[in-house]
Amino acid sequence: MDIAFRPRPAVAAIEVLDLQVRLGGNPVLQGVRLRIEAGRMVALIGPNGSGKTTLLRCLLGLHRPDSGSIHLLDEGPPTPHLLRRVGYVPQRLPLDPSFLLTVREFLAIRRPRTAGWFWRPTRFVDDQLHEAVAEMDVTRLLDRPVAGLSGGQLQRVLICSSLLNDPELLLLDEPTAGVDTPGEEDFYGLIAEVHRRRHLTVVLVSHDLSMVYRHASRVYALNGVICCEGAPEEVMNAESLRQAYGIHFTPYHHHHHHHPGGAHGA
Repeated sequence: MDIAFRPRPAVAAIEVLDLQVRLGGNPVLQGVRLRIEAGRMVALIGPNGSGKTTLLRCLLGLHRPDSGSIHLLDEGPPTPHLLRRVGYVPQRLPLDPSFLLTVREFLAIRRPRTAGWFWRPTRFVDDQLHEAVAEMDVTRLLDRPVAGLSGGQLQRVLICSSLLNDPELLLLDEPTAGVDTPGEEDFYGLIAEVHRRRHLTVVLVSHDLSMVYRHASRVYALNGVICCEGAPEEVMNAESLRQAYGIHFTPYHHHHHHHPGGAHGA
């Protein structure tokens, strides 16, 4: 008797089932179901207040959901041990001007072998940080005070910091916050290159629909629940976007051009 071959389902980097979260008595996430395959670069889109940052905080174990389950990296719920394999870049890192650490020192305390940077030779610290520093092109910033960086420079350093411990999963909450418009496309291209080179799973929260269309392999539209999901060309249409953003949202139109920077959102 022949047994039909059934391919094994791809390993899930993130699996969320019936997640419910209330903040201040108000429902924010209402039965969210989500499965993200390992190795993908996916985008999470939705209007302000739709629960995107709350969902990321639940994945990071920073907020405990009222009900539902989260399973990370095919292992289990977010625990301190498991979260060592997860990198995270917040929207913003508010810094007091009196924050005196240089970029080198800030990065060094994030890596166990260089956490004692104050008694380590600078050359040793730089050798340990070299791969991520070169990858994110922050070598020239190492001696600069973190508090004195521009928005774009700081975001670049934060992504570098998130890569230091070789994560398998990278969560980015609007990584171009504070980046000037001309630099946004290069920034997303850099993230896409990190994904390609490291073969890690990337979850990107973004309002920039043209960049989502260009770089994500799958899109999830969230507005309290997952309204729709699929390949960018399936989700980025008027009906799907109205489901996520509401009736007054102007739909995204993708235009094909044959030169760099040719995708624009309406």
